[in-house]
Amino acid sequence: MIKNEDIICISSIDWDFVWQGHQEIMTRLARGGNRVLFIENTGVRAPRISDLGRIRKRIVNWKSGLHGIRKIEDGLYVYSPIVFPFPYLRIARLINRKIILSVLFKWLKAVGFHEPIIWVFLPTGLSLDLINRLDPKVLVYYCIDSFKSSSKDAQKIQGAEEAVIKKSDLVFCTSKKLQEHCSRHNKNVFYFPFGVNIENFRKAGSSRTVPPGDIGSIKKPIAGYIGGIHKWIDFDLVRYVAEANKDISFAFCGPIQTDIEKVKDMPNVIFLGQKRPEELPLYVKAFDVAMIPYRLTEYTNNVYPTKLNEYLSLGKAVVSTHLPEVVRFSDENKGLVRVSRSREDFARLIRDLADHPINDDEASRAIIAAEKNSWTRRLEEMSLLIEKEERKKEIARETLWKDNLKNLYRKTGKMAAVALAASLALYGLLFYTPLLWITAGPLYMKDLPARSDVIAALGAGVGESGRAGQGYQERVDTAVRLYNKGFAGKIIYSSGYRYIMKEAEIMKALSVSMGVDGKDVIVDESAGNTFEMITRLRDICVRNGWRKVIIVSSPYHMLRLKLLCDKAMGGIGTVLIPTEESSFYARGPSVTAAQIRGILHEYIAMVYYKYKGYI
Repeated sequence: MIKNEDIICISSIDWDFVWQGHQEIMTRLARGGNRVLFIENTGVRAPRISDLGRIRKRIVNWKSGLHGIRKIEDGLYVYSPIVFPFPYLRIARLINRKIILSVLFKWLKAVGFHEPIIWVFLPTGLSLDLINRLDPKVLVYYCIDSFKSSSKDAQKIQGAEEAVIKKSDLVFCTSKKLQEHCSRHNKNVFYFPFGVNIENFRKAGSSRTVPPGDIGSIKKPIAGYIGGIHKWIDFDLVRYVAEANKDISFAFCGPIQTDIEKVKDMPNVIFLGQKRPEELPLYVKAFDVAMIPYRLTEYTNNVYPTKLNEYLSLGKAVVSTHLPEVVRFSDENKGLVRVSRSREDFARLIRDLADHPINDDEASRAIIAAEKNSWTRRLEEMSLLIEKEERKKEIARETLWKDNLKNLYRKTGKMAAVALAASLALYGLLFYTPLLWITAGPLYMKDLPARSDVIAALGAGVGESGRAGQGYQERVDTAVRLYNKGFAGKIIYSSGYRYIMKEAEIMKALSVSMGVDGKDVIVDESAGNTFEMITRLRDICVRNGWRKVIIVSSPYHMLRLKLLCDKAMGGIGTVLIPTEESSFYARGPSVTAAQIRGILHEYIAMVYYKYKGYI
């Protein structure tokens, strides 16, 4: 058996559920010198009222561990994730993936798990997400169910299952039909029915232990069954057979998972409840004949009953319905299993075996047949395949390293070429097409000059150019021109920016040098940004009784100004006039990076102003 491996099992059942191959395999692998993390079932359907007990148990298990992970024994850990129970909603799958991976990556790092073998029983979309992120050393899919025929909910994972099959390095199947199904998508598919814990059953068979009290008190002969009491049991058949053989007790050992009303009133049909794995052999030993009374459906056509080998390991005669896997097994073992074709046939076979038990020779043949299907042998065969796959991958890495390196460089080169081409295309689009001016178009607006009480020219600061001392001259020129044409008798220069000297004072000095009477100029040196400029301008207008103002600023500053004025100026009318000439926004054969930054800054500023509630 493989040793010194890190193994992650993505299970389709919970650890505390009926003991099956999932727990058996992982326990044996852990005890065989490997480290195992068993991830409990994350679901194939939305929860129902009947699941409340299981959900409560999951929460208890999560709390009992550290972030849901608890240690069962040396080398064996179980993760009970709390997930959103809607496996086919994309948002739920995304959240569940993040929840599980967040815990897994921390735990894997804490315990030093690396290059894990991933063993999958549950081929859902979420499982596929985990596989892709965990990057397994070897990926094994153990196909034990026909999901397309098990339930309407499970049918939805067919696409994910196909992807898991294709991605797997090895696919193990519990029936020939499942093997045929998986072989359509993967060539490395192998037939491995669930085995039997032959050591446990052999120990019970050789002991002289008195049967447990509940079955020891049942009237003989006993026709027995072990396993989950589920919907695949044919209770119509059980009722018929029990009525036809009223002197035979029909004992069922296992958790009740479905409605048993059809046989509940029958005195010779007894349900003994779930038993611990180590107790089951003692119950089988008490049987006079063992049963597999399954319904014949598309689902059970793919089922290999684990209990078959468990019965045989104690030399018991077995009666089964006509399941394809049981028929195949019986044919390979010279009619070792009695297979019925009708309910009358089933009842007759039970009667015959109760009256005439099999002889020692047939019992020995049964035990030998079961030993061929022991878990010890199964895992040895599986391990050989896994080790072979590991060696194959190692050889491939060694022999193909040159090709892999060339492919890596080739791939990197292609990515670099694509990135370069995209960069050049983007560069050309931004700098050598009218795209920027088309994008900036909504920012520009201009009112017709109108007689007003005052002209307000806003300072440039570092403005759109990102450099001090640029832009204020153009705003002064425009303000003075409007002043000289008689549109207003006063000018306000608003700027709190200082670069060597205060910008507002420089703007006043420039306008005076251009012939404006200094007594007609007002300087506001307190405003630090456009919002403050407008609110202070409103206050100045209110104090002086002015009802209309011309505002001068940069061409692509106009939309933000309008939105500000609409909200902040109250009843004061505004006329927005952009500078006629703007050296910064002058259109040449190409666009400059500074111009792109300026337009981008204006859009970002409007988003910020909206967030602050200024506009």
